Amino acid sequence: MSSHDLTYQEAFAELQAIVRELEEGCVDIDALIAKVQRASFLYRFLRQRLRSTEEEIESILKEGHDATPPQ
Repeated sequence: MSSHDLTYQEAFAELQAIVRELEEGCVDIDALIAKVQRASFLYRFLRQRLRSTEEEIESILKEGHDATPPQ
């Protein structure tokens, strides 16, 4: 699944599953690097989505504030 098809909820659930596997020691040593790389990608993806959403909300709120005439 590419990052274009990935939703925030899917990425978060996958990251949680990887973290749980790592904490429980369920990851085969041969798969460890791939799991850590995927977790790193998911973390960056989630962080970027949050930042983008925050910036968009701030922009919307600013536009709404600027459009409201003073009383």
